Amino acid sequence: MSGEATWTSPAFADRLPASGDQGVKQVTFVIGGAYGLNDAMRDRADLVLALSAMTFPHQLVRALFAEQLYRAYTILNGTPYHH
Repeated sequence: MSGEATWTSPAFADRLPASGDQGVKQVTFVIGGAYGLNDAMRDRADLVLALSAMTFPHQLVRALFAEQLYRAYTILNGTPYHH
């Protein structure tokens, strides 16, 4: 596990194509509960990403993370969504 990371949107976007370049065929994103993920799950992860140090309902995090994925791909494609 690489440890917990927080990134800017452009840095997150830069990380996405690196997965494909390294022969990664599948990426799984797991959203933890209010107390995060258990140790067994964290130990299996290649990377643990924190969207915020604050606690949010998992339904809201799903929307936030979906937006960040969309933003990342617009950054990679050079579309004017991210400023």
